[in-house]
Amino acid sequence: MAENLRLARLYFLLLALVTIGRWMLSFRVPYELGTDKMSIVTLTLFASIFYGAFCRRWRGYSLLRAMGLAATLAVCGQLVILLSTFASYAFGLETYFNHPKALNVETAIPLTAALGRRAGGLVANPILNSIAGMLGWAMGGLLPADNK
Repeated sequence: MAENLRLARLYFLLLALVTIGRWMLSFRVPYELGTDKMSIVTLTLFASIFYGAFCRRWRGYSLLRAMGLAATLAVCGQLVILLSTFASYAFGLETYFNHPKALNVETAIPLTAALGRRAGGLVANPILNSIAGMLGWAMGGLLPADNK
């Protein structure tokens, strides 16, 4: 786990930038127009693919280890989403994190219901990202064996 967290430093930087961008867009651009411009879920899926590929080729990761790294990225991303959702409710802000469409509902819901929905992401997204990491690992065979 410590190795995964150390290796994920670039992802954490990108996660911070996308999260800040998403917060900023929340106050300036309607949800429908801006949510797809800064997506934590999309960032994490692409990171899982790339990390899976590069770690296979240049770090010698096994398939299971690449999938574990991808799941770690997903848990971290989902925790950021969960905490941002909580902060949105705690400070009474209308953001992309507590928008009804982001929570797959028609109208606003209370904090406990929103956090329950976000907890589902803590289960589903590590599975999806593990699959993305597996696909990345499979594609990693296309990379050159060294960087010369």
